[in-house]
Amino acid sequence: MDAAGSQVADECAQYAGLYRSGFIMTQGGNLLCSKIIHLFTNNQVKSEVSDVLYECERMMYQSVAFPAIGTGQGGQSPAKVADEMLDAIVEFARRKSVQHLKTIKIVIFQRDMLTNFYESMRKRENSDSATTERLSTLKCKLVSFFWGKKQPSEKKKSMTLEKKVDLVTFQICGESQEKVDATESWIKDLILKEQFENTISDEAVESFDDTQIAILEDLQRRKQVTIQFSPPQIKICGISRDVCSVSLEVQEMIQQIKSTEEEQSKAELLYNLVEWRYPKSKDSFVAFDKLTNMQLEHAKITQKTYLNVKINKKNYRVNLNTIKATDDQGNTINLQRVTKYEGK
Repeated sequence: MDAAGSQVADECAQYAGLYRSGFIMTQGGNLLCSKIIHLFTNNQVKSEVSDVLYECERMMYQSVAFPAIGTGQGGQSPAKVADEMLDAIVEFARRKSVQHLKTIKIVIFQRDMLTNFYESMRKRENSDSATTERLSTLKCKLVSFFWGKKQPSEKKKSMTLEKKVDLVTFQICGESQEKVDATESWIKDLILKEQFENTISDEAVESFDDTQIAILEDLQRRKQVTIQFSPPQIKICGISRDVCSVSLEVQEMIQQIKSTEEEQSKAELLYNLVEWRYPKSKDSFVAFDKLTNMQLEHAKITQKTYLNVKINKKNYRVNLNTIKATDDQGNTINLQRVTKYEGK
């Protein structure tokens, strides 16, 4: 609601209590859409999705985007929600009377929900041929977005990172065998007290590549630890203080991967809605990369005046009001901002 702006919030307040069919419709506000449908959810996901689809068809809209309804504050199972949402879409697609609504998107940001929706889609691959044909375009759109995040091409093998260990030999001499044994036991207890292990389990570990593996090897080389890499787990054993230190660094690596993937997912979604372009030649334009595209659009939405970007490895200062970019030498070029959403 914050992103949509105060106008949308005011409309919601105005229409509160006047909704029919479990939802109200407002203007798109600051969002890149013409209308927003606000659901008053009762956890009947399938019927709610169906109602929205038929309303879009009745209003002759060409596209609609859904979140994973009920998986947030509703607390519903992602697998159940995936099945109910796709059941509603399949039944809607089977109707020959559907003429206007062409594109249906389900927007997923939570990584752990992707598998639920993908598996639900796979179950429908053996549906009747007429339905499969009508869903073919829709399914391609869903798959391309769901799997826009980096997915491991093959399961990574478990391994213990190679570590050179310097052996220490104790020679114990004493007045009796009993005292020697007692001293040996005391030394072993001291060593064991300093030993600690920690296992970190996270799906993001599956995305570790050669760069992250090299960092783990460097940590193992510098610290008194042994690291076992077994996606989605990393097991760290060694001196307690070093285990804690290395664990913190691994958690930071995991968080960085999650943040990067979330940014990429948001950039992918935004790229499907709006595209910023710069001139390639006198008569042609090319699109910015998706992250720069997102930075430009966010700067415009938040009403910033300028944003610094790189075009062909040169620094440019973009004026978001005039949609022009100026380089360090004062040369100015025109940019383009093209909205790609369909419908009214």
